[in-house]
Amino acid sequence: MTTLSYAAAALAFFFLFMLLITSWRGRLYGLLLAIACIISSIWAAAIAGLSYWDYSDPLLPQILEILRNAALTTFLITLLGPFQSGKTNKTFPRIRPVVTAIALFYLVCLVQTITFSHTTTTSADSDQLGSSFEFLTWVTMAIIGMILVEQYYRNTPHEQRWGIKFICLGIGGLFVYDFYLYSDALLFRKISPDIWAARGWVNTLIVPLIALSAARNPKWTVGIAVSRRILFYSTALFGAAIYLLLMAAAGYYLRFSGGTWGAVFQLTFLFGAIVLLITVLFSGTTRSWLKVFISKHFFSYNYDYREEWLRFTRTLSEEETELKIRVIKSLAQLVESPAGAVWFKSEQNHAYQLIARWNIPYIDTSVEINSHFCRFMQESSWVIDLYQHDSGPQQYAAMILPDWLPTIPKARWVVPLILHGELLGFVVLTEPRSTVKFDWEVRDLLKVAGSQAASYLAQYEATQALSTARQFESFNRMSTFIVHDIKNLIAQLSLLLTNAVKHKDNPEFQQDMLDTVALSINKMKRLLEKLSDGGMHEEKNSLLSLDELLQQIIESKSFCEPRPVLNIIDPNLNIQADPSRLERVLGHLVQNAIEATPKDGYVEVQLGRQSGWAVIKIKDSGHGMNEQFIRDKLFTPFESTKTAGMGIGVFESREYVEQIGGKLHVSSEVSKGTVFSVMLPIAKSMQSPATPL
Repeated sequence: MTTLSYAAAALAFFFLFMLLITSWRGRLYGLLLAIACIISSIWAAAIAGLSYWDYSDPLLPQILEILRNAALTTFLITLLGPFQSGKTNKTFPRIRPVVTAIALFYLVCLVQTITFSHTTTTSADSDQLGSSFEFLTWVTMAIIGMILVEQYYRNTPHEQRWGIKFICLGIGGLFVYDFYLYSDALLFRKISPDIWAARGWVNTLIVPLIALSAARNPKWTVGIAVSRRILFYSTALFGAAIYLLLMAAAGYYLRFSGGTWGAVFQLTFLFGAIVLLITVLFSGTTRSWLKVFISKHFFSYNYDYREEWLRFTRTLSEEETELKIRVIKSLAQLVESPAGAVWFKSEQNHAYQLIARWNIPYIDTSVEINSHFCRFMQESSWVIDLYQHDSGPQQYAAMILPDWLPTIPKARWVVPLILHGELLGFVVLTEPRSTVKFDWEVRDLLKVAGSQAASYLAQYEATQALSTARQFESFNRMSTFIVHDIKNLIAQLSLLLTNAVKHKDNPEFQQDMLDTVALSINKMKRLLEKLSDGGMHEEKNSLLSLDELLQQIIESKSFCEPRPVLNIIDPNLNIQADPSRLERVLGHLVQNAIEATPKDGYVEVQLGRQSGWAVIKIKDSGHGMNEQFIRDKLFTPFESTKTAGMGIGVFESREYVEQIGGKLHVSSEVSKGTVFSVMLPIAKSMQSPATPL
């Protein structure tokens, strides 16, 4: 009888301990309660074991009982709150000395028990007598426990007692029974076997009372929890072990009952059982069912949100599959759905288009943005359960499902993809592999995950649009520069045509005109080549003589007014650059100087050397520029002071000069003129310079 009662108490306390560490989370209170439960379980198991094997040494049970009482006393003192936030309980103005005295008392009891363990028995079958002092010690422990329970209940506000009354009954009943047990022993100088045996059942009965109060008080929960993954694999392993044991037993039965074929039947049966087990373990439906079963029966929440969110983010971030498919899979994993499809907003036709599908047939349809179906998701942000809609459509107000939705095999949920209050799309998921109860937790999880998935899709669409815009921007920028070059060529040919009226009979002018036309044709051919290869024509830098390049530029402007003058201070300066590109850049700066200067003014191009730099200065006596214009607009594309100008010449000039390692500076005064200084690094190579085109 003693063995059975204490074994039941051991199992009950161990079960409560498992509930505390798996079902709830929290603070110090729960840790102390869990410690008291596991010590109580070990204490009861020790007494049951000693009784079963008829072993009379009481040392281990006595030590465990002292530790159990100490843990419960510590738990009650902590609940009274003398150490919380530095506050002192009003009922115990000197609680700390009292707590210290209780701690010393338990320490003395522990030392005494270890030293004089032979004086008390914990066996129901023993007639050994315990000393009056030792029985008095156990009675004192019970009295301390009862006082603490009474003070805890008394000092708890009336409106909060509903949450603690059962644990007060439970722990208080435990200490009352101990008081009765040891008072009787103190009176008769021995422990009553019947009272001792019934003590195990009393401890078993108080466990539900403690569990009920723990469920009503979240602050008592423990700060540790068993991982769902560990529990899943442990349960699967435990189930597989049970299955294999049962199959082995059945195999042995077949062997002994099958006669001469018994061994054959046994081997065939065991092989088939193992194959069946492997098939079941590798089944996605079985794994899904096991996960749902564990979540429902071992945890207060269905999901381990940390694990789910890590898996969700990992699925969205992997690069092996397309993002649109990853969005479907990441949402489907949350509810063990094997298939789905995603619709996303298309701005061109003002509808939601099917952009990806996973394990479902193609559906040639689109959904109007202003349909009842989409407006409902936009306004409510609800995850639609199609089964719930079929059984109770009133829950979804005036929503009308699209005609094509029921044609999707086993369609179950519609998850809206909402970002910043806008419905970007939705995902249709099919029925899960195992039964999933669609409650508020599943709905909220899918809703939040849908918003996260919407942000990924929105970012993807924005990236695609930005890439397309950059391609157009690159094309437009190239076209702008080409138009600018064509404009310069037209201006040059127009000037040539204007001067032809005066100098058409001049042989020198005729030769210059032919050279200018040939040069313009070559430039236009190069522009066409650049257009034909999409602007990706690679520039070829070569060793270039600045003397020859500047002379060529000045000669091309010889019929302009004022005519530019070339002043070479330091000859034979060579640089590394693309001849045609640098000629266009410097030619543009010279042309700007000419256009900004009156006919009676001057334009001078000067070439010199300064500390390893070739310095080209283009000076004019034109109208000049103020400091603000130079700072804010001169190098800004599409800003120009000229009526027919495009405002990209100076911008392109600085871009190319800096690209080949040079610098471009400008100084100007209004009505006095401007100086552009182009500084280019002198080439170290002594190879023969290329002839400018």
